[in-house]
Amino acid sequence: MQFVKGDCMDYLPGFDDGFFDLAIVDPPYGGGSILMQQSSGTSTEGSGNGSTATSIRQGGRAWSNSYTLRGGAGSTLTPNAKVGRTGGTWATKYQTNGGIFDHDIRHWDIAPDKDYFDQLFRVSKNQIIWGGNYFELPPTRCFVVWRKTNIPLRGFTMAPCEYAWTSFNRNAVMFEYTSSGHPGAGRIHPTQKPVALYEWLLDQFAEPGMRVLDTHVGSGSSAIACKQCGYDFIGFEINDTYYAMASERIEMETRQETIFGLLGVE
Repeated sequence: MQFVKGDCMDYLPGFDDGFFDLAIVDPPYGGGSILMQQSSGTSTEGSGNGSTATSIRQGGRAWSNSYTLRGGAGSTLTPNAKVGRTGGTWATKYQTNGGIFDHDIRHWDIAPDKDYFDQLFRVSKNQIIWGGNYFELPPTRCFVVWRKTNIPLRGFTMAPCEYAWTSFNRNAVMFEYTSSGHPGAGRIHPTQKPVALYEWLLDQFAEPGMRVLDTHVGSGSSAIACKQCGYDFIGFEINDTYYAMASERIEMETRQETIFGLLGVE
């Protein structure tokens, strides 16, 4: 397992095409989304109407990742939608001391740009993208729904489920599990997901010996699941505070799992 402190975009260009068998990622989506459109084939760069595009293939179809530029070629990228975090006091909880700390959500909750998705689809053979509903990705037959069993279906400020887009051509699937993780587990990240969710994803979509990528490790749940399930994992976390906390959590939870295994406790 390799857990790197740094911007994934500083490293992804160095990997060969299809280096990773599976990417399971949870990129931030605040501030915008990415528009995907069907392509007739070859991608174009910097066309006369002020748009740029790169193509990917999914299920035998070519798709282009298109962006409209204000004022024509050479202008700044304009997301096709604006999104933000909601949920009552949820966002306030993670906006500490007026935003002076690096882990304040207002510093990092920014949707990735075109280059990120270009690299993600290039270096990985298949992808699971949490928050895929905030990025207009190609249609998929197989989407993942995580139903949070501790959140009421109605009358609550937080969503009772989350959606992930996948590149797989199979039936949609759903996982039911609490968002609070196992009893007594604390939360170190506002978008933290339980280790059990990642273990289930690996069971559903991965095969032994596969190499797994996570570009935004956050709380470390994906790394813990891969280490405990025996997958070759490479993950990145750009934020100093979350990297430190996730590293400590990975060490603690995987060490605890090893001890329990030696004692024969499940």
